[in-house]
Amino acid sequence: MSSASTTQTVLVVDSETDFLDWVRQQLKASGVRVITETNSANAFKIFCLEKPDLVIAEMHLRPSGGLDLLAKIRAESPNAMVIIMSAYATTQAVIESMKLGAFDFLRKESLPFTMKVVVDTALKSAAELRAASPTKPALTVEQYHDDIVGQSEAMQSVFKMVGRVAMSDAPVLVTGESGCGKELVARAIHNYSERSKKPLIAINCAAIPENLLESELFGHEKGSFTGAATQRIGRFEQGNGGTLFLDEIGEMPLAVQSKLLRVLQEGEFSRVGGNATIRSNVRIVAATNRNLEEAIAKKEFREDLYYRLNVVGIHLPPLRARSEDISLLAEYFLSRIAQQQHRPLLQLSAEAIKVMQAYPWPGNVRELQNTLQRACVLATSDVLLPKDLPLGQVTNASEITDASHGSGASLNALSVEEAAQSLFEALIKESGERELLPWVEEDFTRRAMELTRNNQLRSSKLLGITRATLRKRLERLGIRGSSQSEE
Repeated sequence: MSSASTTQTVLVVDSETDFLDWVRQQLKASGVRVITETNSANAFKIFCLEKPDLVIAEMHLRPSGGLDLLAKIRAESPNAMVIIMSAYATTQAVIESMKLGAFDFLRKESLPFTMKVVVDTALKSAAELRAASPTKPALTVEQYHDDIVGQSEAMQSVFKMVGRVAMSDAPVLVTGESGCGKELVARAIHNYSERSKKPLIAINCAAIPENLLESELFGHEKGSFTGAATQRIGRFEQGNGGTLFLDEIGEMPLAVQSKLLRVLQEGEFSRVGGNATIRSNVRIVAATNRNLEEAIAKKEFREDLYYRLNVVGIHLPPLRARSEDISLLAEYFLSRIAQQQHRPLLQLSAEAIKVMQAYPWPGNVRELQNTLQRACVLATSDVLLPKDLPLGQVTNASEITDASHGSGASLNALSVEEAAQSLFEALIKESGERELLPWVEEDFTRRAMELTRNNQLRSSKLLGITRATLRKRLERLGIRGSSQSEE
């Protein structure tokens, strides 16, 4: 146990007094104040009076069960830390517990191994939550327009450029890394232009096969190629009078680039398989995350098309270059998530904002949005802490941690002395005649293979041994596993 938990209180609720005595003994050396109760109704009264830092409750209680107690506690205190435990961890019980906001669900048979780790993690989270400094959103979601958010100097320059080009028909080329929000800029240009009452049509040039992209843009006549059973009106015709947004223009095949260039020069085209000349008044906004000048040097992009598209260029800076916008963007996404999902608005702690501002965000604004959406789904309190934001850590390693227990508690929280003591106690309880090391070797190997879904490479890394050693051990112990060698 950490020293931070010396003055904290844990309420343990179970119908078996022998079990309550065992828990008290387990937590005694840590300095945690333990309150025990066998009745769920009395336990709720104690919670309201004592406001403990953590509640550990059995599923099967009287007069009402542990889930009812969990629901009452969370209704009384939305940030309360509650661990549900049961000897029978059914799928429904685990799901319902987490749905109601439980910090974790523990099987009683695993408590000698997991209880101290999870309790320490829960108490640490409770202390961090009390010490957190919630921030209030600077703006409400209704105050944002076009989903473009930013107060940094770099974004203000982008907004000014959008305002200047909106009233013209000049082609615009929007550049920037993936996930920066290039389509949002295109939408803003359209929405603030005189074409706003006409359609804005977006096409991802990288997502449509070359043999279909020409038809998608210009349309085709019936019978012009195999499968052309009817006439098709292309996007240029559909968007007449409006704006056509060509995303990932750098991925457009050279053959289609030539036909696009003619449309930009002459304002006219023909459908695939047709002879009629069609005119269309469409404003082109293109976007790319590629360096088109390098693509031109490699003969992968037409130079004349580049200059036709890049009449006005707007470059979107990556999120790491405008860290002052991160808190504003985060507040906006949290407001929108709350509005869309009809759930209470979560707040960001000042500590979480600092962590986000220090992170490089390789996935830019899209990564920030996805991170916050995941945090909202998994949050157990109404204030997001740094631990709720797995920045760049949604990896195999974190999946292994999550699989071991819902809290994601770190093994560092459990000292070697405590781990050894728990192992010996569990061994003696099961059978005093067994030897510890062979038992641990087999059990830990099986658990590692289960957590990594029988991946030998990941299991060997987790156990701290070579893959060759693991293979020999698996053969000796009769454990079957995959020979997968790559992550």
